[in-house]
Amino acid sequence: EELTWEDAWAITRDTIGYTNHTIMPEALETWSVDMFRPLLPRIYMIIDEINRRHLEEVRRHYPGDEEKVRALSIIQDGVVHMARLSIVGGHSVNGVAKIHTDILKSTTLHDFYEYTPRKFNNKTNGITHRRWLMGANPELTALIDEVLGSRAWHRHPEQMDGLHPFVEDAHFRKRLMEIKHLRREGLARYIEAHNGVHLNPDSMFDIQVKRIHSYKRQLMNILHIMYRYQRAKQEKNYLTLPVTYFFGGKAAPGYYIAKETIRLINAVADRINKDPSLNDMMKVIFIENFGVSIGELVYPAADVSEQISTASKEASGTGNMKFMMNGAITLGTLDGANVEIREAVGDEHCVIFGLRAEEVMDYYANGTYSAWDEYNTNEKVRNVLGQLIDGTYGDFRSLYDYLLHANDEFFILKDFNAYDEARVEVMKRFLDKEGWARTAAMNVAYSGRFSSDRTIDEYARDIWDIKPLIIS
Repeated sequence: EELTWEDAWAITRDTIGYTNHTIMPEALETWSVDMFRPLLPRIYMIIDEINRRHLEEVRRHYPGDEEKVRALSIIQDGVVHMARLSIVGGHSVNGVAKIHTDILKSTTLHDFYEYTPRKFNNKTNGITHRRWLMGANPELTALIDEVLGSRAWHRHPEQMDGLHPFVEDAHFRKRLMEIKHLRREGLARYIEAHNGVHLNPDSMFDIQVKRIHSYKRQLMNILHIMYRYQRAKQEKNYLTLPVTYFFGGKAAPGYYIAKETIRLINAVADRINKDPSLNDMMKVIFIENFGVSIGELVYPAADVSEQISTASKEASGTGNMKFMMNGAITLGTLDGANVEIREAVGDEHCVIFGLRAEEVMDYYANGTYSAWDEYNTNEKVRNVLGQLIDGTYGDFRSLYDYLLHANDEFFILKDFNAYDEARVEVMKRFLDKEGWARTAAMNVAYSGRFSSDRTIDEYARDIWDIKPLIIS
């Protein structure tokens, strides 16, 4: 109380840091002034005054440039922009993966980055290895303890890098693969009990578990499964490796396309799982009510981690890290933390495909992408989209229209062939048992850097300005 505006503002800015978690426009909160002002009159007055003082500084910095003033205004065209308020009202702005932070600087928040570049920094997300490795996978934890000869990595996960020399140890790789098989058996038992579907634990477990959203492209995944099933029915020896495909996640209540995608996954699963001609070479599972407890069964059992978002759209992702820490290979686009996973393990221990972020943003900027061009020139795409409207799985014209008439906003059709090639490459690698075991070991060995311990240390050092307190 009784502070001057200047003192109160200084305390506020020194206290607040803004972490941006998405570039999706629907999540960058805005409020109409016509609604905000009558509901929260005093708060609106304060925001208006913050903006007035802020724009005085902007005009001093950019004299005569009213376009820049407009771009940096918290209130613009009768709308309060909460992200802009967060930037102006804080001392730090960070993204949650290197590529995400670069996109914030170059595109989403470019004007603010130009104005106050020193505020911007990156803090790549992390996961708690105590939950997602030590809690979820005690067998792998015991193996790491044994190989490293210490439990120090429990408190200092960066010491997992010490596993690197053991990647070439055949005994270590054998034990790792035995644990992976054990965890596949555990997940198979859960699915049989809850879904009534018998699974082959010797099959490759290919898993995509995350919020159901168009940019995360579960739709591309299930369309490709439909394509493989169609080929299997046409070509006797097409399926050379048994694969079980898992989906899990929830859709927002009013998100129609996401709900339709779930309906399609279940329709395809019902058809494939009841087809005796496949001889268990393909199975499709939708895990209901996916959450942390089920995740503790799923992540340790995975062979393939599906991280296939449209490049530039996924801020970071953390499921990719949970899979990696348990020895799954990343099949993904160069998006979010996938970029840093690739940097950690190398190209030979992940499979990357699809448009790059710059290409996606160029298409958006230039308006040159045509879903119909992909449809007309790509027989695979034509055949699989035809199954949405010919009654094969029921009526899915909603998804057909979404992809073609709404011009495939997230480039599912553009990336379809590349995704097919990437999946073929993954299956080829899985058949090389020694090479696959080496890849699994590499992913475990270099996952310590994705612990939330590292993330929290960086926030404490660079944003919060606090030091750890040792409790004896």
